[in-house]
Amino acid sequence: MALITFSGYPCSGKSQRAAELQKFLSSKLQDPTIESPFCSVEVISDDTLGLQRSVYDESRSEKPARGALFTAVQRALALDKIVILDSLNYIKGFRYQLYCAARESKCRVCTVYVVAKPDLCREWNDNRQDGPKYTPETLENLFMRYEEPSSMVRWDAPLFTVLWTDEGLQNDSIWEAITKGNIKPPNSGTLNVAKAPSDALQALEQTTTAMVSAIMAERTAGQSMGGPVSLTLNGELQVTVALPERHVTLSELQRMKRQFVTIHRKAITLGTTEKGTVDWEERSIADKFARYLEENVRQ
Repeated sequence: MALITFSGYPCSGKSQRAAELQKFLSSKLQDPTIESPFCSVEVISDDTLGLQRSVYDESRSEKPARGALFTAVQRALALDKIVILDSLNYIKGFRYQLYCAARESKCRVCTVYVVAKPDLCREWNDNRQDGPKYTPETLENLFMRYEEPSSMVRWDAPLFTVLWTDEGLQNDSIWEAITKGNIKPPNSGTLNVAKAPSDALQALEQTTTAMVSAIMAERTAGQSMGGPVSLTLNGELQVTVALPERHVTLSELQRMKRQFVTIHRKAITLGTTEKGTVDWEERSIADKFARYLEENVRQ
């Protein structure tokens, strides 16, 4: 899985370079002597999505156009596919958004920066015969707003720059980047948050309350004032908690219970990104509360 993002001035030759790269990559995939995890190459562009050049005339039409490009990329990302995004991609925030989507899909990324002088872009736009043109006002506006890619930022790296005078792309280097480059783990901010079951708050309250009552009952009936106390909850659940060698009052246990419930309520209501499986079963809550009491009840 790989995402190759093209960026450059309007009418700078991005589509021509993207077609060259698609042809090179397709030939690589068809070569029986080359082992590759990919099966296909897909190009996503304004033209493939039916986006007119006029969408860039105003921000209110450009924003949904970028949304359509982003959605198309998300849908296209697959384990056995190389996705080439052939569009302006002139906003670094949008390139970062694409980078995060690629990380979430665990695919390799690279950026191809197609460079051409503004005068050349104006000339090529005026002489364009293969599709719609940009209006002169939109063209100048896009020149002014363009945010150049940088190899120093992670969402543009690795960055391959191709000038209008270059005969071809750095095809071999791009191939190596998308087949051997590092696959970065998803950003924690993009991970799906594990949610607790709907009855988790009720289970938390009931289990901790039952433990406080069981501790007081055992301490009242027992001969020892401290040490490990074996508790039986709901007639079958066995929990052991080690308490200090002194009389622990009901008010003290209730205070510990309130603190424990408050700490864990946020994790239940908002979710948690802790490693491992989030377990809000009675056994897990009881064990956690027992450890909490052992660590926080004064000796």
